[in-house]
Amino acid sequence: MSGEADERPVVPREERGATAVTDRVVAKIAARVAREALSRFADSAGHVPPGRRPPHVSTSVRRAPERTGAGREAESAAGPRAVLGEARLHITVELGYPSDIGEQCAAVRREVTERIRGWAGMEVSDLAVSVERLHSAHTRHTDRERVR
Repeated sequence: MSGEADERPVVPREERGATAVTDRVVAKIAARVAREALSRFADSAGHVPPGRRPPHVSTSVRRAPERTGAGREAESAAGPRAVLGEARLHITVELGYPSDIGEQCAAVRREVTERIRGWAGMEVSDLAVSVERLHSAHTRHTDRERVR
């Protein structure tokens, strides 16, 4: 069997395929990670009614520029993981109130940035988190939408 592996033709590096990660894939990863990050905040999660809108993500992905032979060699020496591109994200969330809104938004930014880098091999150049709606514990069991 080892003889068969030696007989396969070697494809030159410049003729090999490329990996591309689409906007849609990055958006799905970011939405899942944002949902996971927010679920760790029990004080907020308990106030958001079931069935409300999950985190919504808008993305813009730019592929990494083509690398020359010298760039590939330098990248191989630097580490095994290539950066496939750059992502810009806007995440819209609904949160419970009262809660630490800043801490929740920071957790979403931190975890999404880390996971996009790890799972998709992309750098996050810009990530904005917007709070679309706050759900008060006082309106959870009433028909009112506003607290007075």
